[in-house]
Amino acid sequence: MKCLTLNSHSLVEPEYEKKLAALVEGIWKEQPDVMAFQESSQSVCAEEVPETELEESGFVPCPFCPLIAEDAKQAKIRRDNHAFRIAVSLRSLGLAYFWTWTGAKIGYGKYDEGLAIFSREPVLAACQFYLTASHDYQDWKTRKALSLSISTGKEVSSFVCVHMGWWEDDEDPFSAQWKRLLGHLHPLKKSGHIWLMGDFNSPDQVRGEGYDLIRDSGWRDTYLLAEKKDSGITVPGQIDGWRNQENAAGMRIDYIWLSPEHRKDQPLQILSSRVLFNGRRFSSVSDHYGVLIEWEYQPAALELGGLQK
Repeated sequence: MKCLTLNSHSLVEPEYEKKLAALVEGIWKEQPDVMAFQESSQSVCAEEVPETELEESGFVPCPFCPLIAEDAKQAKIRRDNHAFRIAVSLRSLGLAYFWTWTGAKIGYGKYDEGLAIFSREPVLAACQFYLTASHDYQDWKTRKALSLSISTGKEVSSFVCVHMGWWEDDEDPFSAQWKRLLGHLHPLKKSGHIWLMGDFNSPDQVRGEGYDLIRDSGWRDTYLLAEKKDSGITVPGQIDGWRNQENAAGMRIDYIWLSPEHRKDQPLQILSSRVLFNGRRFSSVSDHYGVLIEWEYQPAALELGGLQK
């Protein structure tokens, strides 16, 4: 299977239409099985998409996690919704996905900024929940996670799209958001593997902060597991949230994490990890690059006469 994650920046990007076309072209050529997009936005005042048209695009509604008692008002899918346009464009090329989207907050004063996940397999379950203590839609620091579960052949696996905050945030630090995320993921451990896909705002070269916290929690960085890999750099220069930070250029902050090993009967092999949409492998479409991994289940060992072959 192939999994892609990208902080798309979407409508905020200069020359958005050109970059959207480049993104769709790259997806069509690579044909990932699962895709996770952060900063997937829409204009707050754009025309709403009729339900019948949404269904035709493969849209799957996503309820709130039962652990969230306060059900915030859902943003309707609008005509310029980044995920909707990707889905429609790909279907016009003969590549159909099931997808879901949720708005997390108001971005730049005029966008519903949210998260989206796409799957080529039918969605068995979808869920969304807050990572921040704040559920204020007007607060630019409010963050959510979005998950879906699908059959991956040998099990039901869960794919979670996240966009984490910063380690040293005074109001809601990374460590608190990580703790909430683990709490929501706990019920998913009863099934198959869990994949965390997204922008974690945690450079892998910085010790004692977000990246180390995730690894110390037992999660596996698929970049390190990959048999073939490139530099892994996902942020080439200064971006929002990192403009006054040292070593903010040439960072790896976008990851695909695999859950701690708990399914000994279904071992996985990460075949490759590649950076896409970086100007070399497809045109740059965002202030982040995308990460594409390819993985497969390892064949079961054959036991003959007490020996394994």
